[in-house]
Order: sequence, then C-alpha cells, then structure tokens
Amino acid sequence: QVQVVESGGGLVQTGGSLRLSCAISGRTFSSFAMAWFRQAPGKEREFLVGINRSGDTTYYADPVKGRFTVSRDNAKNTMYLQMDSLKPEDTAVYYCVAGSGRLTIGTTTSTDYWGQGTQVTVSS
Repeated sequence: QVQVVESGGGLVQTGGSLRLSCAISGRTFSSFAMAWFRQAPGKEREFLVGINRSGDTTYYADPVKGRFTVSRDNAKNTMYLQMDSLKPEDTAVYYCVAGSGRLTIGTTTSTDYWGQGTQVTVSS
C-alpha cells in the first residue's frame, strides 16, 4: 500500500521561507511522477508544480514560478518544495501527489496517491 506523507508546514512571516518534504513508502519512488497542489479555504484546489520521475523535468504554475523550487531525491524516496518570498496568499493546505507522468503538468487521475496535507500559514 502506497503512503504519502507531507511535512514541514508551519507559520511564517511574509517574505519568509519554508521547505516542505514528501515521503513515499510502499512502492518504488522513482516509478512516480510527483506534484504539489494546494487548497486555500473557500478556493479550489490549485496545481503548483510537477516533476517527472527522474527529476530532470519540472513544470511550475505562474503563481509560484520564480519563488518555489521543487526537487526530488530518489535515493531517499522524498520530494521537496522550497518556498521562498512567501506571501499571505500562499496560505493553504499543501498536498503532495504521486502518480503517472501526467502529474508533471498537473493532470491528476483516479489512480494517483494523495497525502493528508500540511498547513502553511503566511502572516502579514
């Protein structure tokens, strides 16, 4: 059974940084493309960034381009999201997703694996 666990969320001031981690167990990490999504209260779920299985292709959504950096370490079964220059509008629950190659561009399917999410709050 595949498990997806996010960590690293918390409270940070505007302009600060956070680093999220996403650990996978139950299947070979390198078999998954990965992505980060977020959902703010009252808003729809939003794709942020995807990364392919080998980590050499990434795709960022415009709201986070230039501020967020995704990476993965297949030897450690872990994906990371470095978030810099955080803004209050970045406040949301952040989700890690593992799945098919289409996740690289933010396309989800019913066979994807989602984590429980980690809260990120940016104070003004």
